[in-house]
Amino acid sequence: MPTSDVLIYTRTAGYRHHSIPAGAAAFVGMAQESGFGAEATDDPEVFTHERLERCAAVVLLSTTGPVLTDQARAALETYVRAGGGFLAVHAAANAEPDWPFYGELLGTRFAGHPPLQPGLVHVEDPAHPATAHLPTEWAWTDEWYDFTSHPRDAGVRVLLRADESTYTGGTHGTDHPLSWCHEKAGGRFFFTALGHTPESYAAPAFRAHLSGALHWATGRHAARPDVVPTHST
Repeated sequence: MPTSDVLIYTRTAGYRHHSIPAGAAAFVGMAQESGFGAEATDDPEVFTHERLERCAAVVLLSTTGPVLTDQARAALETYVRAGGGFLAVHAAANAEPDWPFYGELLGTRFAGHPPLQPGLVHVEDPAHPATAHLPTEWAWTDEWYDFTSHPRDAGVRVLLRADESTYTGGTHGTDHPLSWCHEKAGGRFFFTALGHTPESYAAPAFRAHLSGALHWATGRHAARPDVVPTHST
C-alpha cells in the first residue's frame, strides 16, 4: 500500500471542541516532521479507496456523532483491514455511534466525563512509542473520559491509566484506561482519551504522546526522536 500522507479528519455532528484547530495544526506539523504530507479536512467525500491508498495514517480528531457517509465507512474499513494506520483522539470516542466496525476498533464507547480538572496519569506500558517519553506518573489536566464498558475486555493493549484518587467523578475505579492500541483488525489502531484543551497540543509531553502514536500507526516509530520531558501542565 503506497503511503505518502496523513489525513486528519475534524468533522463534528455534535459538540465541537475548541481544541480542534490546534490539534489539526499539531498533527500537520508532526506529519511533516516525519516526512509525510498532511491534509486536515471535514469533508467526508475525501474517504475514497483511491484517496486512502495514499495515506500513511488517518486521524479522527475529536469527531463527534455520525460524521461519515456509507461510502466513507466502506473505504475506511477496507483501508484498516488492509493494514492502514488509524488514530482516534479524545471525542472521537463519541463518533459513529451506529457503525459496528468503529465500535469494534474502539473496544468500547464514550459514556461521559466529570468537569475539566487536574489529575494523575499512570503509564502502564512504557515500551510503546507513545508512552516511552513519559514519567511513570504524569500530572495532567483534562476531561477524564468514562466508557460504557472496560476496554480490556476487548483485548486491547492498555498504555495509560487514570488515577481516580487524584480527581473527582471517575466511574471505573482502580483500573481506568485512557489510551490503548491494537492490531486486531489488520491495521494499527490507536486511541487516546486526552486532548480536550487547545493548550494540550502545545504541551511537550502530550505532543510527544501523539507523535509517538503517529509513528507507531505509520510503522515508522523507530525513527521517532526521543523527547524526555519531566512534567507537563
